[in-house]
Amino acid sequence: SYSAVKTISRKPLDFNHPKLENIVLDFDQMAEHSGQLKADDVFCCLGTTIKKVKTKEKFRQVDFDYPLALARISKANGARQYLLVSALGADKKSSIFYNQVKGEVEEAIGEVGFTSFQIFRPSLLMGDRQENRSGEEAGKVFFKYFGFLVPKKYKGIDSIKVARAMQAFAK
Repeated sequence: SYSAVKTISRKPLDFNHPKLENIVLDFDQMAEHSGQLKADDVFCCLGTTIKKVKTKEKFRQVDFDYPLALARISKANGARQYLLVSALGADKKSSIFYNQVKGEVEEAIGEVGFTSFQIFRPSLLMGDRQENRSGEEAGKVFFKYFGFLVPKKYKGIDSIKVARAMQAFAK
């Protein structure tokens, strides 16, 4: 569907494709790379955990500041569509910090003014990760054996299914 695909990452990707351009940058310096951040459709799947980054401030930086900066830069460069992976329970009024930040970033990006802004709120994302998150691993085991007890919207979902849904909505 696309003539070219640009990815933004902190480290070079370990695969190549003729249509792929991997832009390696420090997310704190995103504005300095704005000329490279031109696209019609932007898929933002950036996120972390407080456990990984250690502080609420760093979590907010990764899950709020960076996606919003990407939205503003890409919109200024002509992007028409922004597709964001958020989280089930995202709500700026939530008493849960994680959900609060997710709700705040949804609202802030919504105000940027894209022709189309799609939000995807999966529950626990299933799939391979390079890092080990013990809580998520326990959740995966639980869903595998006891998922039939959980209402559908709370069930874990394979990350590839979320990616395919994002691609379908982008079209």
